[in-house]
Amino acid sequence: MFDIPTDVADSIVFLNGSFLRMDEARVPVLDRGFIFGDGVYEVVPVYARRPFRLQEHLRRLQYSLDQIRLANPYADQEWSRLILELIARCPHADQGLYLQVTRGVAKRDHAFPKGAKPTVFMMTNALSTPSPEAVANGVAAITAADNRWLRCDIKSIALLGNVLMRQLAVEAGANETIMIRDGWLTEGSASNVFLVRNGVILAPPKSNLILPGTTYDVVLELAAKAGMPVEVRPVSEAELRDADELWLTSATREVLAVNSLDGKPVGGGAPGPVFRRMYALFRDFKKELAGGAPTHA
Repeated sequence: MFDIPTDVADSIVFLNGSFLRMDEARVPVLDRGFIFGDGVYEVVPVYARRPFRLQEHLRRLQYSLDQIRLANPYADQEWSRLILELIARCPHADQGLYLQVTRGVAKRDHAFPKGAKPTVFMMTNALSTPSPEAVANGVAAITAADNRWLRCDIKSIALLGNVLMRQLAVEAGANETIMIRDGWLTEGSASNVFLVRNGVILAPPKSNLILPGTTYDVVLELAAKAGMPVEVRPVSEAELRDADELWLTSATREVLAVNSLDGKPVGGGAPGPVFRRMYALFRDFKKELAGGAPTHA
């Protein structure tokens, strides 16, 4: 018996075609996800049992699978059916759904194995979003040199670089590590980063150096719809450090303001007016997605 945390041991997961208890799920030690980190994943927020932008997440999953040359085990329709069934088996209305696909089980060899069947795993739990205090006051962040590989656009399960960056933040008592590569802003260890200067929202463009976030897309769409000025362009370290506002966006952080960077206040040291407007827009968007049902935040 594995030491599964007791609060999730009896939760229902999906593994290779079956729904079963978490503490009953088993993956062979020769799975290439375990041996090589050879696989990709997605995290889908669920509000009032409705998956957030599911088609966009499935499109990003397909992109990641294509980039590692792994055939998608399911068509979108089947993914949707399985995801909705797993959501229905979870007692929480708001959930964080995790799925991953690995290249499967094979003899340990770096080259792609012939005939291996992909391993498909999904789990879902109560959605953990920022507390009201974090939203109202903002959170601390630190910076570090981005020393990860050059294909950050692939949502790979090989996340050691991101893990080490996130640990730097934990040890500094901060919420996130914001990364800089050769003098330019890339992203956070588990988030995209926006900043505001002189009332203009700035966002680094999508490239191989950042993960194309679905919440990143929503923020840009909401800003455009509201007529808020936006520039999607490379952002320098100097601009980052002189920002009036800094935001983090992700599936679980949603839209969250940064109040200090490397121990120095960002702007006035509290969430600014542009953030407050964007947060209100995102909150209304989320409520609309949930059909008016109450959600976190």
